[in-house]
Amino acid sequence: MKRTVLITGATSGIGESCARRFASGGYDLVLTGRNEEKLNGLREELEKTGVQVKTLVFDVRDREAAEAAVEGLNPDVLINNAGLALGLEKEYQGSYDDWDKMIDTNIKGLLTMTRLVVPRMVERGSGHIINIGSVAGDAAYANGNVYCATKAAVKALSDGLRIDLAETPLRVTNVKPGLVETNFSVTRFHGDKQRVDNVYHGIKPLTGDDIADVCFYAAEAPAHVQIAEVLVLATHQANGTVIHREG
Repeated sequence: MKRTVLITGATSGIGESCARRFASGGYDLVLTGRNEEKLNGLREELEKTGVQVKTLVFDVRDREAAEAAVEGLNPDVLINNAGLALGLEKEYQGSYDDWDKMIDTNIKGLLTMTRLVVPRMVERGSGHIINIGSVAGDAAYANGNVYCATKAAVKALSDGLRIDLAETPLRVTNVKPGLVETNFSVTRFHGDKQRVDNVYHGIKPLTGDDIADVCFYAAEAPAHVQIAEVLVLATHQANGTVIHREG
């Protein structure tokens, strides 16, 4: 039987790569995001491969919109990917607006989607939740304060959900990427190209496709195998702060 994956934040980066990877693996797709044009373009592209694609335009921060959009949906896999980092200032100098956007998207948006989708998985007796965390959730780094805190929350929420679901056949995976070259840094630095380029200077970073491969592997593992947590780093990255750069 064909399976379905619901991916939040599917219009770019890791989410878009996951859409392509799961489509190539034969999954039907439910793709969410805020950019209707990009969602429609991705749908048209992937439907040509023979899979069914449903697009839902909403912001995971809007609980009522999320509830209306996913009503009745019962995917086999939920990938909570929607997330962002904003700013790189000291905690006592940070932007209230940036904090709200990160907390409301990275934590509350993930919780909303989990609350809306997982009960139906439990009722059905099968399902897999894949949360996109970060190496930043393992330990804070300079000026990463609130973003690191949100990704630490993703780890705690993933662990807590896994405990809550231990009596069921459902599986929970927390995928924690290190340096991944996507639109992530463009968003974080509000489009400052020089600061973006400095993030990846002297190192070959991961790609969204690398992370999508990990997510697909976890989803395709035998039913008795739960890939609980995966830390994925570029070869010359040891953790959130130790990075060897050439030149």
